[in-house]
Amino acid sequence: MKFCESVFIISVFIQLVSTELSSYNFPENFVFGVATAAYQIEGAFNEDGKTDSIWDYNLHKKPDWVIDQGNGDVACDSYHKWEEDIQLIANLGVDFYRFSIAWTRIFPSGYAGSKINDAGVIYYNKLIDGLLAKGITPMVTIYHWDLPQNLQRNGGWMNETIVDNYVFYARTLFELYGDRVKHWITFNEPFQICESGYSETDLAPFLNDSGVGGYICAHNLLISHGRAYREYERTFKQNQGGKVAITAHSFWFEPQGESDSDRAAAERAMQFWYGWFMHPVIKGNYPPIMIERIDEISQKEGFQKSRLPKFTEGQIEMIRGSFDFIGVNHYTTALASISNNFNEPSFYFDGGVNRTEDSNWVKSSTSTWLNKVPWGLRKLLNWIKQEYNNPPVLITENGWSSSTGLEDSRRVSYLNEYLSELLKAIHEDECNVIGYTHWSLLDNFEWLKGYTARFGLVEVDFNNPDRTRTPRKSYGVYQKIISSRKIN
Repeated sequence: MKFCESVFIISVFIQLVSTELSSYNFPENFVFGVATAAYQIEGAFNEDGKTDSIWDYNLHKKPDWVIDQGNGDVACDSYHKWEEDIQLIANLGVDFYRFSIAWTRIFPSGYAGSKINDAGVIYYNKLIDGLLAKGITPMVTIYHWDLPQNLQRNGGWMNETIVDNYVFYARTLFELYGDRVKHWITFNEPFQICESGYSETDLAPFLNDSGVGGYICAHNLLISHGRAYREYERTFKQNQGGKVAITAHSFWFEPQGESDSDRAAAERAMQFWYGWFMHPVIKGNYPPIMIERIDEISQKEGFQKSRLPKFTEGQIEMIRGSFDFIGVNHYTTALASISNNFNEPSFYFDGGVNRTEDSNWVKSSTSTWLNKVPWGLRKLLNWIKQEYNNPPVLITENGWSSSTGLEDSRRVSYLNEYLSELLKAIHEDECNVIGYTHWSLLDNFEWLKGYTARFGLVEVDFNNPDRTRTPRKSYGVYQKIISSRKIN
């Protein structure tokens, strides 16, 4: 039986049986967390030596990038309200808090060997020590989209010199905080960093080098990840005993119909969206379907070589196996069918997949891309199990976008139903899922949606200078799930 056919059969079976909330308990060693990111919550954009990131620079230069012309200048003001945030995290009862460190707070110039910013170091020391004092494990994302603008002036992720700068920055964090931080995420959502930022204008730095920029960015990013992982493994792991991973985002891609072409399109979409980054990290190189298609299409377009860069043998060996667990950000599902109706050159033409949705799915009122399709999570986890030999998986983001208000019933149903599918994946399918992270602790600056899309378990009043925080109904529901270790 062909792989895509076996996945399709599993997919149909899961969809048929996944209609009720699970009565299973979460395993004893399963961990719960909550997440944020520096630019989205910290504010204090120019305080204590911090310089501009690509988000500071671009949103000050052109506020219209954002739907409400918002930015992260103040955001949730967590730079000043971190103690209040820690108390909210502690009251929630989670095992860990995933947050990112702003590169520009540690190295204002961004460059390797440049002067370190003591005030930035102190801020994260206080945050980490405060979490540990409350029994909360800190999980640090080294890079969550906020590249120093100084580095972008030199090409950012499209310039291979970024690798040395990133590895120096990562090594510095290991040295500064590795005695207390035992879980590291090298990059959050490299697809969005590269395709959305360097091939399209959906995210900073808002370049539009379609079909080229994203691939170059991703290549340098994956080499940076591999080198940072090996640096930790070689220099720090024995004494610090930590774990390092990368987190990639993925839809679950469901075939739009039962045709062979739709099934093939869905499988190809999984390889292009998630496999683009996880295949090298686990197996050493890009998915074969990506290599073959992009090489063939590049030749037809008149390029002298493939637009997808090639790893050297040494780089393949360095990147292969550069993970201690697999990070998965998953929010929703899409329907996939074959299509070549895209501009050339482009990632989307290379993939040849049309992405749509089912009109019957429950849709977020504030994020047009987000639908509630809980069975998609279970299918995604089964795909990872089969494709990558059931590695340990941590759900590093999952959540629902709403408008303001404390009675967030749709977020509650989303949380219950997605966690129910997660339990089925663990108990019925034997997927090796080790933990779950809800996005997000707080309403925050949601990129080009500004403050119109609210993902927080805790509502933040952005009209109040004090940025008052009020737990929503979903906060209490998640709190009870954690304490009881089951869906209530």
